[in-house]
Amino acid sequence: MEMAFFFGLWFVLMIIDIPIAFSMLIASTVFLVQHQEVLLSIPQRLMAGPNNYPILAIPFFVLAGLLMNLAGITDRIFRFCIAVVGHFTGSLGHVNVLASMIFAGMSGSGAADVAGLGTIELAAMRKEGYEDDFNVGVTLSSATIGPIIPPSIPMVVYGSVAGVSVGALFVGGVIPGVMMGLAIMVMVYVIAKRRNYPRHLRATFRELFLATRQAFLALMTPVIVLVGIVSGIFTPTEAAIVTVAYVLLLGIFVYRELNLSLLRSVLLESIETTSVVLFIMSAATLFAWIITRQQVPTLIMGHLLSFSRDPLILLLLIVVFLLIVGCFMDGNAALIILVPVFMPLLKVVGINPVFFGVVAVLSFQIGAITPPVGSYLYIMTRVANMSFEAVVKAATPWLIPLLIVLLAITVYPPLVMWLPTLLGLGK
Repeated sequence: MEMAFFFGLWFVLMIIDIPIAFSMLIASTVFLVQHQEVLLSIPQRLMAGPNNYPILAIPFFVLAGLLMNLAGITDRIFRFCIAVVGHFTGSLGHVNVLASMIFAGMSGSGAADVAGLGTIELAAMRKEGYEDDFNVGVTLSSATIGPIIPPSIPMVVYGSVAGVSVGALFVGGVIPGVMMGLAIMVMVYVIAKRRNYPRHLRATFRELFLATRQAFLALMTPVIVLVGIVSGIFTPTEAAIVTVAYVLLLGIFVYRELNLSLLRSVLLESIETTSVVLFIMSAATLFAWIITRQQVPTLIMGHLLSFSRDPLILLLLIVVFLLIVGCFMDGNAALIILVPVFMPLLKVVGINPVFFGVVAVLSFQIGAITPPVGSYLYIMTRVANMSFEAVVKAATPWLIPLLIVLLAITVYPPLVMWLPTLLGLGK
């Protein structure tokens, strides 16, 4: 009954539009006051959330994503993608997806994809006569690839909470990320064929060579990150710093599109974004601590095990639950709250935590383009200058390819675990 009131208060606060971090903080404080707990535990738990070495990667990946949009990297990636896939039916739809896949290997953030790359993609697609429901749908769905292909901010969060190798999570996301891109491209082709969308002429060898040469150094960013992590040259946390240093090098000395005034503004923006993320994480840590203390994980595990002990059935039930939660919660906060709940169950039934991490992150990425709380939807309303309802309507059909990929990796774990196992990271 006490926990019912706790969750009910939190849910009501969210329904009346109290920001999620404050909703969790208020509900947690009320619960502790009711139980006459020492309120000193509140600041202690709030500090414990971000006080984790892997979390250091988050501000640097946020900064890297913002810098790429100002350093000329995003434009060069877009032009390269036009040269590579612009000749397929639905030309700019495929360009949109491929650009997001490449950008995913640099920023680790779907929000950065929507806000930065999405602005360029929407302008180009509108100019060539593509309809807005198509433009918005493909941009939002392809942005979900950002945190799946390494690096990934949500995977850093999951790794720090679950005590799992972030490097293994990064590598495990490669194949599912590519699958997502291909699945979305299939849908792009089908819709483009039906609507008779244009396509560009196939790029000549010279045009392809020039586009590759202009984008080559930018394209090396994900290669440097992944090779550095897998080879042990640097940790995933250090990879974020290396990414920022490399992007600064390109923006200031090679492309010469960054200057001190731009750096100041982007640093302030990254501080603001990081502060919001870390505040949500802090509130979620306090919220999760209360749930764990009240033995909610044990109760949930007992109920699920009484239903079935088959790992696949349990996993499918958990995935459905995660998809529902993702409709109402920020993904990073949900990971902090729910990972401690499900981790004991994973150990009992033998589900690999690296595999589950990729499944969970993809589930919450789908939530990011699902109403009522999908964060990417709200960003897109500003980028596309469209109503929230129109953006939701445009995004809904594009959930289909993402759900197909989620189901595929859920029922066939080697799609996630083959690469980490091959590289000795899958334990």
